[in-house]
Amino acid sequence: MNRSEQLLKLQNTENWDVIIIGGGASGLGTAIDAASRGYKTILFEAVDFAKGTSSRSTKLVHGGVRYLAQGDVHLVREALKERGLLAQNAAHLVKNQSFIIPNYHLLSGYFYTIGLKIYDLLSGFLSLGSSRYLSKKKTIEMLPNVEEKGLVNGVIYHDGQFDDSRLAINLAQTAVENGACLLNYIKVTNLLKDDKNQIIGVQVEDQESGIKYDIKGSVVINATGVFTNAIMKLNDKVYKKYIVPSQGIHLVLDKSFLPGENALMIPKTKDGRVLFAVPWHNRIVVGTTDTLIKKQSLEPIALESEIQFVLETAQRFLAKKPERKDVLSVFAGLRPLAAPKEEGKSTKEVSRSHKIIVSETGLITITGGKWTTYRKIAEDIIDKAIKTGKLQPKECNTEHLSIHGNQPTNSADRENHLYIYGTDIPKIIELQESEPELKEKLHPNHEFTMAEVVWAIRYEMARTVDDILARRVRLLFLDARAAIEVSEKTARVIANELGHDEAWINSEIANFKQIAKGFLLSEFR
Repeated sequence: MNRSEQLLKLQNTENWDVIIIGGGASGLGTAIDAASRGYKTILFEAVDFAKGTSSRSTKLVHGGVRYLAQGDVHLVREALKERGLLAQNAAHLVKNQSFIIPNYHLLSGYFYTIGLKIYDLLSGFLSLGSSRYLSKKKTIEMLPNVEEKGLVNGVIYHDGQFDDSRLAINLAQTAVENGACLLNYIKVTNLLKDDKNQIIGVQVEDQESGIKYDIKGSVVINATGVFTNAIMKLNDKVYKKYIVPSQGIHLVLDKSFLPGENALMIPKTKDGRVLFAVPWHNRIVVGTTDTLIKKQSLEPIALESEIQFVLETAQRFLAKKPERKDVLSVFAGLRPLAAPKEEGKSTKEVSRSHKIIVSETGLITITGGKWTTYRKIAEDIIDKAIKTGKLQPKECNTEHLSIHGNQPTNSADRENHLYIYGTDIPKIIELQESEPELKEKLHPNHEFTMAEVVWAIRYEMARTVDDILARRVRLLFLDARAAIEVSEKTARVIANELGHDEAWINSEIANFKQIAKGFLLSEFR
């Protein structure tokens, strides 16, 4: 996956079958689906792959227990099937995660056990394990830091856990391996239309060189997530809101707040939301919120009220109470929810099901959806494109298509932080052996090595400090202060690899520090 090679491919191809705008979960999944069916496919991402929502999730591959409570059985069944397939197709990144619900009311244990048995049944032969009732003693044993006062019993169930932006990079690699052309830092600036107002391509601008290209194609797919409305402004004569952004935030804490391997699930917080505390890369991710936001942003910032809500809820359920000073990083993400028909409807009530819109111009737009169902969303998009008559019918074959890096991993394998690279692990070790200086740690308090930084630049299309520290090695999400400390070191490696000067290095460090501020609580910024 090399940007120069991909640019050459763009320059040497006159017409494409499928043009995709947006390099998040839905866009990358669609690139794999289209390319693996044999369509000439190109994808443009204005910044970096998974820069937006797709790197800022709760890190869960799940059916959605709360959607079952809302009665959305179809969505849950679909998501549980996709969860099972993803666990098979990207086994290096998706792990079976046990979740425990601590109950403080006598009947809750029985109520949740029955509900979760239905959840198990819906997953069929792709089940990750059976849910069961736990005694108070067993609950304390499995959640060592749970608040014991008033605890009655617990329930255990299983779902999937993963690394979102690492999966996005592996999807990009898989798409390229299947013949797709993928480019980051290329922005779609206009939609090309014929004299019948039908879309025949896109105009793009390379954000690095400033060069513009007119790209012609049979089908144009808008998979821009929270930025859907901006593309629709280029498409529609009359402006209409297609998505509403809903913000979810997460706090990252030290592992001591939830020792052991089990995750905590709080099914009902004081305002009816679900809250998770999930082990992730030897830290704990606690979230999420559901706040309607008026304006989308590439760098959403956690609101003070959201931080308070997550901290207060965690304090109610944990014996060792997390405080503001304990927060290593805070990240906010925006969900691209399909706009409700009625104005002012709560985002908790807006369905997470995806919706595909075919405009009069022929533009195909995806709204809604979630990480777990990315593959099914992609299949539905290409099937819809075939139905419009713009593509020759070809069968989808992604159900059992292995994702780049796929190999079985167990808990012992995960002791080595390189496990997320799957089948690429030997190549990274080889890089360290051939260039011994790359064995050096990126930061003294973290396991990441300089080899991973170089690997990201050479083989994963990383172009900036943010690309590396936020989405390739995840340091910004795990420890924002540490990420700031190594920003200059990272910038110098990129400059050396890509041939940038001192002015670029200084500008890059300043840009990254500005981004990283948003990952720190206000008093530490």
